[in-house]
Amino acid sequence: MTTDLSENAGEPRETPPAAGQAVAAVDPRLLVREEGFAGYWSEFRRKLRSGELGSLPVVVGLIVIGLVFQVQDSAFLGAENLSNLFVTAAGTGLIAVGIVFVLVLGEIDLSVGSVSGLAAAVLAVLNVHHGVPEWLALLLALLTGALAGALHGFFFARIGVPAFVVTLAGLLGWNGLMLQVLGANGTVNLDDSGLVAALTNHYFTDIAAAYGLATLAVAAFFLASWRDSRRREAAGVPSRPLSELVLRTAALAVPAYVVAWLFNQYKGLPLAVVIFLGVVVASDFVLRRTSYGRKVFALGGSVEAARRAGIDVAAVRISVFALSGATAALGGMFLASQINAANQSSGAGSLLMNAIAAAVIGGTSLFGGRGSAWSALLGVLVIQSIASGMALLGIASAVQYMITGAVLLAAVVIDSLSRRTQKTAGRA
Repeated sequence: MTTDLSENAGEPRETPPAAGQAVAAVDPRLLVREEGFAGYWSEFRRKLRSGELGSLPVVVGLIVIGLVFQVQDSAFLGAENLSNLFVTAAGTGLIAVGIVFVLVLGEIDLSVGSVSGLAAAVLAVLNVHHGVPEWLALLLALLTGALAGALHGFFFARIGVPAFVVTLAGLLGWNGLMLQVLGANGTVNLDDSGLVAALTNHYFTDIAAAYGLATLAVAAFFLASWRDSRRREAAGVPSRPLSELVLRTAALAVPAYVVAWLFNQYKGLPLAVVIFLGVVVASDFVLRRTSYGRKVFALGGSVEAARRAGIDVAAVRISVFALSGATAALGGMFLASQINAANQSSGAGSLLMNAIAAAVIGGTSLFGGRGSAWSALLGVLVIQSIASGMALLGIASAVQYMITGAVLLAAVVIDSLSRRTQKTAGRA
């Protein structure tokens, strides 16, 4: 404590303690980590109370679905059924990845089913009827999907037509164009030993492939987490300790190696799974680690705020719908691979609803501004697990639709309640 004799004061005046002696604020996350397990448990409970559920509901749902169907039929968690489940889910899952981007933007794309069917028709006709090399026909089919999506984005972003109306028109128009491309015959069979056929029929039979992919995924997760922790530590912000990184890596390693072991018990590592996971990882990186991804989230949060921040709103919107069209086309290639043909039913049926449901069930918000590419993976596994379990038990597809609808409604209700709780807690 010091005294100060001021000209305007007739007596000494005490000055406050130096700023350096003030008690520094402590980040609550640091306290959590210092408290150990008790701290993490209290933090987990706080997140639940504030509505920050993350992927917890869908993970719990997957566990419950697995246990219920395994009790009913022991073949459900068998190697063959799980391998086929993953392969079958890849096509719808890839379409759901594009839907995630659109939903994060706060919009909807109803055309993805028709776009996937059109892309399959373009590939089949170019390759079979016109002799275009399959790899080139595949690229042109993907380009067709991207252009269709960009067209939707143009009418939405530049002309101002609501995305719902534009993509609904696309659903009808692209389906009609697909029928026109296929012609009177309506079905074009693909080469059963070609590139597209291999998408869902090729397996890496060497056991090292599945275990190698699991090892690569676990190592990449640890290195990325460790690098992020070191960067945060260098910047003077809270970071995860090494012990926590090891624990989180071990939590990932267990299911990764179990799945790899199951794949090797059947035919080996499916190529479809490798491609699907690669697209999910790349999409997650784009959404969470790039300026483009931050712009997409910004638009989903507030278009006006994003515009005032200097973001080219129209360009981002067009690019997101183009990406949705491209992933729909890629998913269409996988769906065509499963039947080794393109026909009039390509992209029809419950495909559109399943793709949207997968993104929402996996945790992507219908209200925009929140979601992850991993939502597509988790959500499509839920849907495909229900379908697979029903098939094993011989239950009619009508019941499957009702259960999937109930799960979708539950996911939306949880999302709505979560948003309301976060607003109440001041976190939304």
